[in-house]
Amino acid sequence: MDRRIAVIRGDGIGPEIVGEAVGVLDAVAAKFEHSFRYAEAPMGGNAIDAFGVPLPDSSLETCLSSDSVLLGAVGGPKWDSQPSANRPEKGLLKLRAAMGLYTNVRPARMFSELASACPLRADIANRGIDFVVVRELIGGLYFGEHTTVEENGEKKARDICEYSETEIRRVARVAFEMARKRRKRVTSVDKSNVLDTSRLWRAVVTEVAGEYPDVELLHMYVDNASMQMVKDPSQFDVLVTENLFGDILSDEASQITGSIGMIPSSSMGEGTRGLYEPIHGSAPDIAGQNKANPIGTVLAAAMMLRYSFDMAAEAAAIENAVDQTLKAGFRCGDIMEQGCTLLGCTEMGAEIRKRI
Repeated sequence: MDRRIAVIRGDGIGPEIVGEAVGVLDAVAAKFEHSFRYAEAPMGGNAIDAFGVPLPDSSLETCLSSDSVLLGAVGGPKWDSQPSANRPEKGLLKLRAAMGLYTNVRPARMFSELASACPLRADIANRGIDFVVVRELIGGLYFGEHTTVEENGEKKARDICEYSETEIRRVARVAFEMARKRRKRVTSVDKSNVLDTSRLWRAVVTEVAGEYPDVELLHMYVDNASMQMVKDPSQFDVLVTENLFGDILSDEASQITGSIGMIPSSSMGEGTRGLYEPIHGSAPDIAGQNKANPIGTVLAAAMMLRYSFDMAAEAAAIENAVDQTLKAGFRCGDIMEQGCTLLGCTEMGAEIRKRI
């Protein structure tokens, strides 16, 4: 099978971790007799330096004409002085909108080998952590109107949050379909005791639940959800929520699993083309030092194979290779523990490839 993958290496540690993920994809291609072709698509701070904008038209066209997109990370303090409309992160928002990626899926799974890295009490961690956050991605506050004006001698800022029934319904269906393949429980997170958008959210999600009588639906306010996530994460199966709440909760979810460097992410729309990336940032403080953990990006590549290319066996080969590498005692700095072997980014990638 032949597939064209747009590669956004990005900033900071992005080129390092993407390089290892591409190496793992090449190992899969060799084992399963596929052909993966890579097309470079500069985006982020590096694109600002080279082209003056965070997402050049040529890069956008490359992504739109590819079967899927693999992304490292973008941004860093070097570009903090850029105008708001030209910051590296704006390239990512523009790409999501252009690709129609309205759903972000972030699994939060604690590897048994990393249980000691979990910041929660042992009795809580021992119940297990294995849930998914489904986040609406191209609506809400992030894509509403943003204005800053001066009134009566002082500045006043305003951000508009809007959601339509269609935007809510489509992401809710993603969550329910995913729950059907897991433990059949959806927790919808909102703030309907305060916000009109959340009241609409709750009503539409409840309506969609009627299409899935085999899936249990629970509603939870976002402040309670954030508390419950550290009190007893084992209660969750699939969480579905709007853009801002999802951004915050998915980062909390990643941290309780032990390390943000281990968590992949997929962003999908109506078709099979998606955007796959680790959830961590560009970590410029360790860039170029071979210290980054590539596992989140490697597992993002596995998600690409499963969700965009319908290659379940190939995805499982990557996930099993990661499991076996961790069981063998190999660790990067962010997950290092006594009695294990510390590896750099390239060495970790090599160990995973050996086990494909």
